[in-house]
Amino acid sequence: MFNRPLSGEGEGRMAQNPARTICLSFLLIIGAGTALLVLPFASRDGAFTPPLEALFTATSATCVTGLVVYDTWSHWSAAGQGIILALIQVGGLGLVTMGAFFQVLVGRRMGLRAADLAKESVNSDSFAGVRHLVRTVILGTFLVELLGALALSATFIPRMGFRDGLAASVFTSVSAFCNAGFDLMGREGTPFASLTAFEGSWLLTLPAMALVVLGGLGFVVWDDLLKWRKTRTVTLHTKIVLILTAALLGAGFVGFLALEWNNPGTLGPLSLPGKVNAALFHSVSCRTAGFNTVDLAALTDQSKVLSVLLMFVGAAPAGTGGGIKITTVAVVVMTIVSVMRGEEETIIGRRRVEAQTVYRALTLITMGVLIVAVSTVVIWFSLGGDFSMTDVLFEETSAFATVGLSVGVSGAAGVVGKLVLICNMFLGRVGLLSLALALAIKSGGSKKVLPSARVIIG
Repeated sequence: MFNRPLSGEGEGRMAQNPARTICLSFLLIIGAGTALLVLPFASRDGAFTPPLEALFTATSATCVTGLVVYDTWSHWSAAGQGIILALIQVGGLGLVTMGAFFQVLVGRRMGLRAADLAKESVNSDSFAGVRHLVRTVILGTFLVELLGALALSATFIPRMGFRDGLAASVFTSVSAFCNAGFDLMGREGTPFASLTAFEGSWLLTLPAMALVVLGGLGFVVWDDLLKWRKTRTVTLHTKIVLILTAALLGAGFVGFLALEWNNPGTLGPLSLPGKVNAALFHSVSCRTAGFNTVDLAALTDQSKVLSVLLMFVGAAPAGTGGGIKITTVAVVVMTIVSVMRGEEETIIGRRRVEAQTVYRALTLITMGVLIVAVSTVVIWFSLGGDFSMTDVLFEETSAFATVGLSVGVSGAAGVVGKLVLICNMFLGRVGLLSLALALAIKSGGSKKVLPSARVIIG
């Protein structure tokens, strides 16, 4: 995929490994964010913030997760909130993508390495049209976030006044579109309450859900849909994303509605429209958004397990959401179906899926399951039994899939637990993508011809 002649061995290695540069860019952002959040001016009381807590917050914001150890409004000053908002925006789009956009904006021509990095950052499958896609990603993001802020201001400005309401609208819009889950609703008097004060408010939840879904669809899907007027067709990738997004949102909605219908801690006391609103919002939020309008700790264990499954799957590639991605699940499921039908290759929509793609999908799911399982056990032991295994699995999956929904484990976790969650948030944002890109990198030497072996399975 990246194997092309370049001048200089060192330059060749760098250009052939854009995943490394992308990972380093995220580490740079996290490091800068941590250094700023530690300083007194970033906290509301003017005191230094402990480095581990600052690192946790910076990682969560940059990796657009939303898990917090401090309530964003109560602990952080206006400057601190601004830093968090900047980390969310840069983390959601990617430093490489934003850098490429500014190159396009000033009319600079992209070199091979810059185009390669931009291509991988926005998950484009070719160099053709990278400039156009980067421009679409940035301008489209700012436009959608602006419209979202205007829609949310209809709720926040009457409630908080013009200045504070406008600030809350912009912050929430960016956080929702980037699937981050950070909020400023601690100002309502209840820290860590997320959007529970607006339970059943369609005026707030509809624009918030729209922002989450749009961010989670992925920029490649955006570009494909924008071209539909000319092409009158969409790619198989876009079809898979749209169909599975609708299916998972519908399944989550029906599942939560049924499982929580009579739960006195969640949907039980609500009217029918309120139940529908809360169930739909939670289904959308499990697509890696991190907002909640009901008490997550009060969910039944069955609902928590359903949430874990939805969070683990996540959103679509090349978007602001996390998880192992719905297209990965689609490839694996259709591989199973194809094998059961006696097909020698994976078939989706009368199209053959390359074997390399199947291998990557299987690897991503296997690695994801192993990471979540091992991390859950480590965190559970570190907590000393203060939380159930289901709650720890919920929080760990939320971190790995960069969701941000929390049942309180993050705040109660010690040094070991926080470090594990930090690593998972980073891996969820860039690690598995890097693994997939690393698998796509071919060695420069000739291919070895190896003898075949017969392995009995099943």
